[in-house]
Amino acid sequence: MADGRQLTIIKVFRKYSHSLGPDALQFLEEILEKHDIADNDVEFSIETIAREYNKQDDAAMKVSLDILRRVYDALQDQGNPGEAEELLDPDSHLYFVDAFEMPSWHWSQERGTFEKSSSPLTVAGSADSRIAAVRNRLHIIKQSILRNEHFSPSTLPSRDREHLVTLKSTKQLLGRAGERFLLLGMLAHNKEGKLCVEDSDGSVELDLSKMDEPGEGLYTEGCFALVEGEYNEDGVLEVVAMGQPPCEDRETARSIYGHIDFLGQGSTSLLEDSQFARRIREELSDLYFFFLSDVWLDHPQTLVGLQKMFDNCIENSFIPKVIVMCGNFTSKSIMQGGGRDIQHYQENFDSLADLIASYPQITRETHFVFVPGPLDITGSSALPRRPILSTFTSHLRSKIPKVHFTSNPCRLKFFGQEVVIFREDTMARMLRNTIGIKPNVTGEDLRRYLVQSILDQSHLTPLTTHIQPVLPDFDHALRLYPLPTAVILADKYEKYKLTYSGCHVFNPGGFVGSSFSFSTYCPAERSSEEGVLDIEQED
Repeated sequence: MADGRQLTIIKVFRKYSHSLGPDALQFLEEILEKHDIADNDVEFSIETIAREYNKQDDAAMKVSLDILRRVYDALQDQGNPGEAEELLDPDSHLYFVDAFEMPSWHWSQERGTFEKSSSPLTVAGSADSRIAAVRNRLHIIKQSILRNEHFSPSTLPSRDREHLVTLKSTKQLLGRAGERFLLLGMLAHNKEGKLCVEDSDGSVELDLSKMDEPGEGLYTEGCFALVEGEYNEDGVLEVVAMGQPPCEDRETARSIYGHIDFLGQGSTSLLEDSQFARRIREELSDLYFFFLSDVWLDHPQTLVGLQKMFDNCIENSFIPKVIVMCGNFTSKSIMQGGGRDIQHYQENFDSLADLIASYPQITRETHFVFVPGPLDITGSSALPRRPILSTFTSHLRSKIPKVHFTSNPCRLKFFGQEVVIFREDTMARMLRNTIGIKPNVTGEDLRRYLVQSILDQSHLTPLTTHIQPVLPDFDHALRLYPLPTAVILADKYEKYKLTYSGCHVFNPGGFVGSSFSFSTYCPAERSSEEGVLDIEQED
């Protein structure tokens, strides 16, 4: 066996933070010989084995020969199916994940990977957990940046090394006035009210006067940015360029951390994901999820619109697998309201339960998911928000067998797909707290900047906690890493849809307006379409 093949095998496993002993290396070489793998295909073949090995719960950093044999045998079985595959059962692969039930994985600097938190999570949190939440965001973004082609050197000698960008920390600036640096840190204001960038080693004041305009995206207080500039004798970084961190696509992140069960519902490999994707396209092409936002139950037209939507479903034999209704479920805040307002709030849910129950087929087959909005009664304004109080939903629970009252945000896991559902007035909050943005940005560009910023930051609320309070022990529930398959940013802002770095993002818009508006999502296509029902005006 040529040394080149051995180097390729070692390189691939090293990418997954695994080392190979002589026995494991010899076994892999024998596999390549047995299957007559050409030199050009060695890396691809070993990559398949390494991914599967990495997924094993008992996989150690030093590769175990026994586990390696087990992985190889499993791959052999997958390549030689015996009996015909059974038809997919969508209900057995459909999970609704509450933010307060997600396991907490934090980034370990020592091990260079994620570790599961062993300490109990509390709503109050602690000073340490507040610091850890911000550091986790920084380290997760940084580790993906260092894999980016512009920052990561090739294993082969090349001229590209001369064009690599090197990240520095704030402590490396000291005593080096007149030099140019590139920093990654959080934008914030110091005690004197001056803008600075903070990393795990310290902070440095920023001077933006020499920068023409920032890169694409929304730059808010609390977001992480790549900042390039010259450090002057006054201890200030004179910024010449500022950009969002590059986004790492789902497949790349899953190829490295596919063995980690971030949602607590069982992990799948990329190979399993691709097999499921193919079968979903073939067997479940007519399966859809409906998403509605601002379902104001106190608005006289809302139940009329829902009835019309249900009628259309029955008439066209088009029964959705899931209907997600996002708040607000009231058009005005009743947090400080009187007893009559609260009574009406409950009665509106009761009326909705009776309406849904009047459609037996939909009641029997469809999962209903209720996600609270900012005005709904949940017990806390901090994110993630608890589900709507059970006091108001008892009638719905008794009438609808497949009803789920979730946190905000929540997640939907369907085979290998992950769909994040978040109801917040994100656009308005981001714009109110923007530090920098390209001038004259409106319409389509503004929507693209919002989506880009949320996904580049790998977080649903890239803001400081005094702007948007977050429960620090549950900050991981707002994390968007690995990148989900789809994100629903339900917002009172106008509806839109776009795909960025392979992640489909859309806002269904308010349900009641000039027409009844909602969005449909097709898992087979991983895309959404706008659904519109005309309002019939009465004379």
